Amino acid sequence: MNYHDIITIQPGKRSGKPCIRGMRITVYDILEYLAGGMTEAEILEDFSELTSEDIKACLAFAVDREKKG
Repeated sequence: MNYHDIITIQPGKRSGKPCIRGMRITVYDILEYLAGGMTEAEILEDFSELTSEDIKACLAFAVDREKKG
């Protein structure tokens, strides 16, 4: 998956952490929710501005970072 159009990094937003489409929701927020047991449906219900594609982009970003790390 090409997450580059979804995951954005802006120095002044959330201390430069990777965010979803310029919003204040970070990749790490989503990963923490998933790791804590929330389902994709629960996250989408709590954050109506997110899409299933956004969550997949977070996972793809994390995989890519892990490969590079």
